[in-house]
Amino acid sequence: MSSVMKASTSGSSSAPVAHNAMPPPSTASAARSSRIAPHSHIKGLGLTPEGFASTDAAGFIGQINAREACGVVVDLVKSRKFSGRALLLVGAPGTGKTALALAISQELGVKVPFCPMVGSEVYSTEVKKTEVLAEAFRRAIGLRIKETKEVYEGEVTELTPTESENPLSGYGKTVSHVIVGLKTVKGTKQLRLDPSIYEAILKEKIVVGDVIYIEANTGAVKRVGRSDAYAASFDLESETYVPLPKGDVHKRKELVQDVTLGDLDAANARPQGGQDIMSVMGSLVKSGRTEVTDKLRREVNKVVKSYVDQGVAEVVPGVVFIDEVHMLDIECFTYLNALLESPMAPTVIFATNRGNALVRGTTDIVSPHGIPIDLLDRCLIVRTDRYKEPEVAKVVQLRANVEGLKLGSGVLDLLAKRGHESSLRYALQLLTPASILAGVAGRKQIEVEDINEMGELFLDAKTSAEMISS
Repeated sequence: MSSVMKASTSGSSSAPVAHNAMPPPSTASAARSSRIAPHSHIKGLGLTPEGFASTDAAGFIGQINAREACGVVVDLVKSRKFSGRALLLVGAPGTGKTALALAISQELGVKVPFCPMVGSEVYSTEVKKTEVLAEAFRRAIGLRIKETKEVYEGEVTELTPTESENPLSGYGKTVSHVIVGLKTVKGTKQLRLDPSIYEAILKEKIVVGDVIYIEANTGAVKRVGRSDAYAASFDLESETYVPLPKGDVHKRKELVQDVTLGDLDAANARPQGGQDIMSVMGSLVKSGRTEVTDKLRREVNKVVKSYVDQGVAEVVPGVVFIDEVHMLDIECFTYLNALLESPMAPTVIFATNRGNALVRGTTDIVSPHGIPIDLLDRCLIVRTDRYKEPEVAKVVQLRANVEGLKLGSGVLDLLAKRGHESSLRYALQLLTPASILAGVAGRKQIEVEDINEMGELFLDAKTSAEMISS
C-alpha cells in the first residue's frame, strides 16, 4: 500500500475550520438519503425501565399491550430463555406488526441483523423452498470480528480524481490517481491513492462530508457514516451521523466488522472463475442464485467456531421476520421446526392476519392462523389492535414530519378519519401524492382539497371492492 498511497500532511498549518460548522449538503448526499423507509421513524418499543409502554415514545404510537408483551420477549431473548420458540403477531393489516418486529430488533441492539421476508417469497425463486428459509435464517445470524489494523481515518474534505491519457488505446482518458483529503480533530492529511481505491470509493458512494477509513495494507475502504456537522435537529432519517474522529489521520485502530453467516455462505459458494472472456460470458448466463449445500454450511460453522474460540469474533443472533406466514406450506412449516432447534437460531417472529385457515399443502388440516398445531405450540401469540382515530392522527403527523410535509388546517383530522374508516396505510399513502398536487398548485402545505382530490383518484380497498361488486 505504501507504494500506492502517498500521504502529504497539511496538518495545523492549514486554516482552522470549525468541525461543527454547517456546510451545505452535497447533491450526492441528498440523493443517497432521499428515499424514506416506511418505518424509519421507529426507534424501539418505547418502554419505561419498568417495562410499561408510553403512549407516544421511540416513534411508536398506540399498541400498548402488544408493545409491553414484546418487551417481555426482548427480556427473554437477552436472558437466553427464548431458544426453540417463536413470536407470532396476529392482527388486521396496517396495525403495526412489521413495526413491532423492527422495534424488537432495535431493542436487541443497533447492529443486530434484521432479516424480513414474506411467506410467498419461497415460491418465487430458483432454489428450493427450504433453501430460501435456511438462507433467511443465516442472514439473520451476525458475526462481529475484531481486528487491529493500520488505517487512514477522517472526514472526507477533498475527493479529486486525476485523469491521464489511456495507454491501452488511442482515445479516451483513464483515472491515474485520486487525491483524498481526510480531517480529524487533530489535523488534516492529503492522500494520493491508486485508481483501484477510487473504484472502491465510488462503490461505497462516498462523498465529501462522509467519515471513512482506508486500510493501509489492503486499500479496503469503509464508510463509517456522515459527519455530524451535516446533521440537522429536525432530521429523522435513517442516515448514521458520527462525530469527527480523534487523534491523527494515520493510526492503528481496532476495527469491528459485522458480517452474517449468509454473507460467508454466499462468498464461499460463489465459484471464482478466470478472467478470460469465456469465464466472463459464462458468469453472465448463470443463475443469479447459488444453492448452498449443508456441507458448505458445516464448514463455515467450523471456521466461525474457531474464530469464536480464539476470541477474535462473537456470534450476534439477529431477528428473522416472516410476514404472511400463513402463505408457507406444510413442507416449510416442518423445516421451520428443525431450524428453531438449531443451536445458532436467531429470534424468529411470524405475522399473520388470518383466523382459522387451511394449512397450505394439505387438503384437510384446518388450523388457527393456517399454522400447524405443532409449530403453533412453540409460539407466544401477541395480538395487535386497530388504531383509534386520535392514534391515526398522531402517526400521520409523525410521518409528515419525517417526510418534511406541512399540513394545512383540517387536513390532519380528515386523514385521521379516512385512516380510521379504511386503514392507517391508506391515510399515509395519500400524504405524498397530495404534497405533489399542492406543489403543482404553488402551495407549500397540503390543504383539504388536495386530500379530497387524492381520495377521488386513489380508492381504499373497501370502496373499490364495493364498486366492483355493485
